[in-house]
Amino acid sequence: MSPGVHRWHSLTTVLLLFMSSLSFAAGGKLLVMPMDGSHWLSMRAVLNELRQRGHEIIVVAPEINLFMGASESYMMKTYPVPFTKEELDGHFLTFAETSFKEQPFPLRIITIFENVKRTSALLFATCTHLLYNRELMGYIEGSNFDAVFTDPMLPCGQIIALHLSIPSIFFLRGIPCGVDAEAAQCPNPPSYVPRMLSSNTDRMTFTQRVKNLIISSSESLLCDIAYSQFESLASEFLQRPMTMKELLSHGSIWLKRLDFVFEYPMPVMPNMIFIGGINCGQKKPLSQVSDLFGRTREMLLAITLLCALYHI
Repeated sequence: MSPGVHRWHSLTTVLLLFMSSLSFAAGGKLLVMPMDGSHWLSMRAVLNELRQRGHEIIVVAPEINLFMGASESYMMKTYPVPFTKEELDGHFLTFAETSFKEQPFPLRIITIFENVKRTSALLFATCTHLLYNRELMGYIEGSNFDAVFTDPMLPCGQIIALHLSIPSIFFLRGIPCGVDAEAAQCPNPPSYVPRMLSSNTDRMTFTQRVKNLIISSSESLLCDIAYSQFESLASEFLQRPMTMKELLSHGSIWLKRLDFVFEYPMPVMPNMIFIGGINCGQKKPLSQVSDLFGRTREMLLAITLLCALYHI
């Protein structure tokens, strides 16, 4: 074999090895710690897309849940929890009924506090039974995950991310009492940024600003009810003092299911990405009536432009 041909074969071999190493590195190993309910329905669409791009996905979920089930897009690992399916369904049904019930403002605040307290107890039990499940945690620790994909509404995923010292990607709509804004160091003044469930806009009257300030002042109590148990659990498990703000401040990327066009103006950090359109992924074909209306509108627009151009 001539030296030129030999060099060509050597170069081809090196290129093939290089390309194969790139394709091998393209797919990561992702640990997914979801939040149940509607949160999961949005996250599932992302997991399907990630699987198509060659990533290995392992979803860790409680045995008793609302919607989470097996799929070809991911491997599912489950763990036992101390409640039944009937108890879980009953809790979320009550939560939904009271959340959408028309009530006076003071009574609404009391109802929110009660709902948060019950939900927090349920989620805390779920998280505790995962972190102290030796068999499952042993599997997680030995699986060499590249990152954790989690909804920080349930901070268990972030506790595991810090325990494994790997990056975390947050997938969320929002967190009670503005912990997400504080953790990401976003400016969040109550005089300008409306608080959750206040029904205020970014243009508030003096009375509305006072109402917004009262809600903001009560958020610390709401946070204590919702997350004080998680702070103790995280501190105990990670063997160092930990608050919710400190816990979530380590998030690498925040994927927020918001559309900036439909939200009030608010300052955000560079690692916060708005993905509100993900909730509109399932499109239905337009009916013939809608299609006809669309074509008629286009024709009227074209006629208007022609009239304007020719000064008719």
